[in-house]
Amino acid sequence: MVKSMTAYGHTEIRVEWGELSCELRSVNHRYLELSMRLPGELRALEPKLREILSARLKRGKVDCTIRFKSNDNQTDTFNLNKPVITSLINAHQQIQKILGGDTPLKPLDILKWPGVVAEGEKNLEPVQTATINLLNETLNDFIDTRQREGEKLKTEILQRCEAIEAIQISVNQYRPQMMARLRDRLQTKLDEISAEIDPQRLEQELVFAAQKLDVTEELDRLKAHVEEVKEVLNRDEAIGRRLDFLMQELNREANTLGSKSYDTETSKNSVDLKVLIEQIREQVQNIE
Repeated sequence: MVKSMTAYGHTEIRVEWGELSCELRSVNHRYLELSMRLPGELRALEPKLREILSARLKRGKVDCTIRFKSNDNQTDTFNLNKPVITSLINAHQQIQKILGGDTPLKPLDILKWPGVVAEGEKNLEPVQTATINLLNETLNDFIDTRQREGEKLKTEILQRCEAIEAIQISVNQYRPQMMARLRDRLQTKLDEISAEIDPQRLEQELVFAAQKLDVTEELDRLKAHVEEVKEVLNRDEAIGRRLDFLMQELNREANTLGSKSYDTETSKNSVDLKVLIEQIREQVQNIE
């Protein structure tokens, strides 16, 4: 299954303890690069979330953002530090004796004193469990998007592969005409200089020229590489790097074909090949 590296996914839930959302964005990248943005309450989950993403994604620069908003009406518990309160009361009484006054110590004044009240620890287990489930749900949608975009890329690549094959067939069929033109051109030059040449020598020169201009191997390799591209597109794995390598090989054959070009028709075919290969290469850059 061909997968694009560019995709977006977003999922959110609202429950009794608050709101939770997960967002995934990715663009093409040579390797898998994960960037995590988590609220402080869920920072401890980062290794687990990275493990989940790494298990199902192979390439791409992926940004994962988790947002958590606790309900305002959520009941908070407070713990009173009784030893500190006792010490504070004793200190107040001693001060009263020294000053000779009798000012009462108000409860609110005690609560404001540092260390008297500690906020109770919240039970984050439900939030953590929901976060993992939400990430998996978002990741499913995210991968589905990658696959849909990947199938579009596959269709476009296959269309260009067919165009490359058509050029390869055309060049192969045109070769006899090219050699006939070469023979005519050599004969015309000889006629222009009114030179007599041994017919056997002419044939030898034609054979030598034909060997220099022979593109049989290039056409065969071109066909083989295109067939491998189509085969790789059906693999159920990360195929981007393999396809990128095949584009280099295809481009090499197109360049060699151009360097051996004898006439404008072959030169045009070489340029058309390079354009098609470059178009495929740009699409391959976005395949996982």
